[in-house]
Amino acid sequence: MASNARNLTAGDATARNPAAEPVAQRPPGIGTADAGRPATVRPQERPTDERPAECTEERTDGTGAPPPAGSDGLTAAFAAPARIPLPDASGPRDAPTRLIAHGCWYPSADPSGTRLAFICDRGGVPQLWTGPADGEPVRLLDDGPDPVREVSWSPDGRWIAYTTAPGGGEHTRVLCVRPDGSDRQILAGAEPGSSAHLGCWAHDGSAVTVTVAVPTGPPAPASPSGSDTTSGDGPSGPGTGRGFGLDLGSGLSDGRLPDHWRGRAGETELLGPAPHTDRGPALPSPAVTVGTAPIGAPGGTLTATAFGDGLSAYLVDPDGVAAPVLIAAVQDAATLRVCDLSRDGSLALLRRGPRGRREAVVLRTADHVTTCVLPVADGDPWIGSFSPRADALRLRSNAHREFAVLLTAELDPDGRPLGWSTVAAREGSDLELLRYTRDGATAVLAWNIRGMSDVEILDPDTDTGTDARPEEGTGSASRHISLPHEVVTRITDANSRLALALSGSRRRPGIWWLPDGATPVRTPWSSRDEDAVPPGRPPVRPVPLRPTARDGLPLNGWYYRAPGRAPGEPAPCVIHLHGGPEDQERPVLDPLYHEILGRGLDIFAPDVRGSSGYGRSFVDADLGRGRFAALDDVADCTAHAVLAGPADPSRLAVMGRSYGGYLTFASLVWHPDLFRTGVAVCGMSDLATFFEGTEPWIAQSAAHKYGHPERDRELLRELSPMTRIDALRAPVFAVHGEHDTNVPPRESEQFVRAARERGVPAELLTLREEGHDFLRADNRRLFRRAAADWLQRHLLG
Repeated sequence: MASNARNLTAGDATARNPAAEPVAQRPPGIGTADAGRPATVRPQERPTDERPAECTEERTDGTGAPPPAGSDGLTAAFAAPARIPLPDASGPRDAPTRLIAHGCWYPSADPSGTRLAFICDRGGVPQLWTGPADGEPVRLLDDGPDPVREVSWSPDGRWIAYTTAPGGGEHTRVLCVRPDGSDRQILAGAEPGSSAHLGCWAHDGSAVTVTVAVPTGPPAPASPSGSDTTSGDGPSGPGTGRGFGLDLGSGLSDGRLPDHWRGRAGETELLGPAPHTDRGPALPSPAVTVGTAPIGAPGGTLTATAFGDGLSAYLVDPDGVAAPVLIAAVQDAATLRVCDLSRDGSLALLRRGPRGRREAVVLRTADHVTTCVLPVADGDPWIGSFSPRADALRLRSNAHREFAVLLTAELDPDGRPLGWSTVAAREGSDLELLRYTRDGATAVLAWNIRGMSDVEILDPDTDTGTDARPEEGTGSASRHISLPHEVVTRITDANSRLALALSGSRRRPGIWWLPDGATPVRTPWSSRDEDAVPPGRPPVRPVPLRPTARDGLPLNGWYYRAPGRAPGEPAPCVIHLHGGPEDQERPVLDPLYHEILGRGLDIFAPDVRGSSGYGRSFVDADLGRGRFAALDDVADCTAHAVLAGPADPSRLAVMGRSYGGYLTFASLVWHPDLFRTGVAVCGMSDLATFFEGTEPWIAQSAAHKYGHPERDRELLRELSPMTRIDALRAPVFAVHGEHDTNVPPRESEQFVRAARERGVPAELLTLREEGHDFLRADNRRLFRRAAADWLQRHLLG
């Protein structure tokens, strides 16, 4: 790829490699003394038929040897993305099938605020659509089979950027298309083995930021002849569970790690519970307690943190006139996203770090100097923004506190914070969404109150200024929006109006807009409430339950009562456990729940320790050996459903997806006499084999949560359900997506195989063309019915 995409200043490029073309020009009026900042970095236009000179510099990844080079001689972790044109999607298009009960979510508005791009599954798979906020018709912009994950309309209105997940897997691509469906192209993520993630647009719409993830380790060797006892053909390497010295017959690891992990302990460490109420130092960049890799330009040394992808954030021109420009790069990192650029392009706001220890980083693009690092909350990746003049930074952060708040800081001309103040905070509630209007004057906040959303609008006179240290309270009044749904999942600015993506316990996900700034109005193309489910059986509204763990920790959950039962009548009950573990059970319509409830089974969906929404200490309460207490929480919540609810103690089942699937496997062997059966969806059964097969960036985050696969090997063994498989008594049904590289399918395969070997009934359903999330309508329907059939047979039969 272009060498000029790997350098941020022309001086650096020519100094290190005289053959390299200059790439960073100083546009008139940008980076001058009037701006008060270093020169802005912009892509340089070049003739389209001219191939840039190759860069021959070397860099190391902190292990004493340079990362493997690509075929063009560049370090693989810094290979710039290549644009790939695709067939146009212009002209009239519609979905091959039309689902009456469909969902619409993730809206992004054009500059006028009259049209919205959004994701909709009315065609059976999440796809990119666009339509007027207050009318019809809508049109399909990409009819491909790959599910769409994110959408972003450019500020100048010329492009719509979006991400897709090929085959429904974990690897994603970033694409662009014109609003009329023409000029569709892949911007990043088309290279084999790579993945790309969407960032923010430049404020003039000239370029969009993307993060490219390239595995930094060498390819895994092929399995020795006869060592693979699984059926079917497939490649060796991460995500396949092959080629890593595994005993596939038993499902247990022999302890040998992939070669690209050996000797790379780095700075990754298992985090322990810590107090989060310490106010911290009154400094522009409060100290953080977890080691992280530095961000900088190529040519420097990046400290390896253990294992993971090489992440490189680029500024990409969809028109293809300018070459990509590298903004930042990290080696062996869990995440990296460009959340905002200042109007003049001189500052970049980045989000990096593993789950539970995210950081906001302010980077000067001209000289790659980091001017601020501050802990920020998990959840929505869009953590904040700069003010229009880049003289202030606004962040959704839980730095030195239990719950996320809105922090703001004045910035000096070099981009360094002068002091922090708390603009908005709520006792016992997280700020989960933050959005500023395009003029930067009004903030729209969504608060998480025990799983329910409250939307608050702060007008320009709300800001209290900056102090030396964060202080609670806003100092002025605010406006609140009355929501027709319980949960808001996204807020977008539609010029002088707002658009909200909403979900609720009795409604499908939909998009609502606020024509008067106060009263939400459903968009005509979102599902009507009466179409949420087939007629005759309305959705069930859950009621909250408040269990207490055996160690006194307060827990929470939602109880769904099957229709047609008397209030005190004992009922078979399914304990459903969410993923994450940092997810939170929210009162939203889940077609799976609706299917199970229709079979006459109750559902109790608790938040065990480790869940979000109840403070950082609650999230961290399951770290390390605290996970054993989380397993006890499952039993304690089940007992509460029996004692405080109508659950029948003789007819109980446990079910969950992802981390909830792990808890399901674990509960069946830790509490073998408690449940009649279990349904585990995409769950881990052996944490050692999970680490060996998962994506590097997922392993990076998971090591902080569960334990390091080398240093904490014994803890991982104790926590693994496969270690206690001999205790299994209850029949188990496992479900997995064939393309899941988050939790590879062998995690389900080895548990089912081991159960059968011990005479316990076990079945495995593998869904084709699905990854960790089941996104296709036909597969979702098959999964729901198969799971409900299994539960009905074992709880009512």
